[in-house]
Amino acid sequence: MKYRFLAHLGLPLAGCALLLPSAFAADPSAAEALSPRPTGVASAADGWLFVAEKLAGWNVVLGGGVLIAPTYEGSDEFDVQPVPFVTATLGEHVTIDPRGVSVNVYSLGDLTLSGQLGYDTGRKQSDSDHLRGLGDIDMGGVVGATLTYEWGAAEIYGSLERIVGGSDGTQATLGFKLAHDAGQFRVSAGVSTTWADEDYMQAYFGVTAAQSALSGLPRYEIGAGFKRVDLELAATYAFTEHWLVRGEVGLGYLLGDAADSPVVQEAFQPSVMLLVGYRF
Repeated sequence: MKYRFLAHLGLPLAGCALLLPSAFAADPSAAEALSPRPTGVASAADGWLFVAEKLAGWNVVLGGGVLIAPTYEGSDEFDVQPVPFVTATLGEHVTIDPRGVSVNVYSLGDLTLSGQLGYDTGRKQSDSDHLRGLGDIDMGGVVGATLTYEWGAAEIYGSLERIVGGSDGTQATLGFKLAHDAGQFRVSAGVSTTWADEDYMQAYFGVTAAQSALSGLPRYEIGAGFKRVDLELAATYAFTEHWLVRGEVGLGYLLGDAADSPVVQEAFQPSVMLLVGYRF
């Protein structure tokens, strides 16, 4: 299936931002509990201690889980796939996760501007019999920027991303999120809408004359426009100081010309993800 690790999961990892409660703070005394070793004697434990200390400084979470989502954007079939659960943050400025790297470059009060580098995995015609004859959409790099305004537990954000290679398209997302902490729980909800330019829409939803002849689908030309809306619900539970479990439900719906494309079999695009992680 197609992953977009920067804006919505085209997830489908739609919005897979990892919201970690403050209860997951690292325990610096763990290193002191280890017995001292003779000077000059290297050991696996010494190496692990060094790595653990560095990971704690970066606020690292490692784990994995499973994703159930449409085989491709617009499919009526579903895939069950393993997914990584890996994040590393340095203060409030740098975040590294499966979507790529995000850096906060400017803040003014509750307003924050960040830049992102990531990738778009494209789409393979072998993903579904319905895509046969349409050809592959190659992987591309993603360069993006996000402007976020925080208002208490809520935030409003707008993002713009450019795909270099692959579809060579541009997407923009406008969204709203609300989060609440309750003891060891953190719950969040968000709604967003995504616009795409003509290059992106034609690559993923259009059918050229050559593609029509090979696939049997009718020729279809499509321009820029809003392609989908998404509702995302998530809950994170810290059941120990280090271990956490997270569940996400995404409810997407394709809009307008995108939904009318012969490539699309189903406009309603739900997804479910369950993750387990360990925080260092």
